[in-house]
Amino acid sequence: MLDFRMETFLTVCHYMNFTHAAEALHLTQPAVSQHIRYLETKYEVPLFYREKKKLSLTSAGELLLSTLETMQNDENTLKKRMQESLSRKKILTFGVTMTIGEYAILPSLASFIKSHPDMDLHIRYGNTQTLLTCLQKGSIDFALVEGYFIEDKYDTHIYKEDSYIAVASSLHKFQQPVHGLRDLTKERLLTREHGSGTRAILSKTLALKNMSVQDFSHIVEVENIHTIVSLLQEDCGISFLYKSAVEKELLDGTLQQIPLSDFQMTHDFSFIWNKGSVFSKEYEAVFQELKNTFPVRHSSSR
Repeated sequence: MLDFRMETFLTVCHYMNFTHAAEALHLTQPAVSQHIRYLETKYEVPLFYREKKKLSLTSAGELLLSTLETMQNDENTLKKRMQESLSRKKILTFGVTMTIGEYAILPSLASFIKSHPDMDLHIRYGNTQTLLTCLQKGSIDFALVEGYFIEDKYDTHIYKEDSYIAVASSLHKFQQPVHGLRDLTKERLLTREHGSGTRAILSKTLALKNMSVQDFSHIVEVENIHTIVSLLQEDCGISFLYKSAVEKELLDGTLQQIPLSDFQMTHDFSFIWNKGSVFSKEYEAVFQELKNTFPVRHSSSR
């Protein structure tokens, strides 16, 4: 159980305001200030920068915040494990992004379920940013994501490396001859929503070319990979997706990969959990079992 002064620190971090934190904790503002001074004295470092009533974390404060969030999440997990012990039933709760959940992990997940008949699984789907928030709040044990994240906050392994490609219907008639990325800007772009890993990778790649999603003539935002694939098959535009999401359609000839001279990309599908968790060995074991039951090429860990 966290020391009450640590709870004060977490609340101040949430509001970045001593007055609001005091109101949330039903304390006086001097009491909140005293708790923070106690921690700064104990650790012999400042935890906040204070400039004109505006608070921001120092590097030491950021380290303490990250560590306390992991401890808080571990405490929640420990409570859950203790409750599970009464029924002798283990529950694993984890998150997957749409592409990984629908295309990349199914064979190994099926094998895992069959190998653990006494375990209950709660699998949550969400985009990368949603799952990172769930990890931060401790509502999931680990996640498999394809988007960008701050690696210093998590322990991580690469589950799979996948090609990220431009795709269109095999019957699609392009507005102009296509050689590079800019030749596609006259096309209608089918893309995932903000916050998804698929969208983040596209945005970052375009930015390196001094381009953005807004450069395309028309945009259709869709929060579902299956719908994007179906719209591609109906020749409603072009898209950028992981190859594993359209492998079947590429093989049966309904979709085509658009060859681009300036766009060759692969990206990692990452297995992540809160850094320094006391349950790290358990999550490591789950990762190894999932990976070993679905061998993939170009796989490594970091």
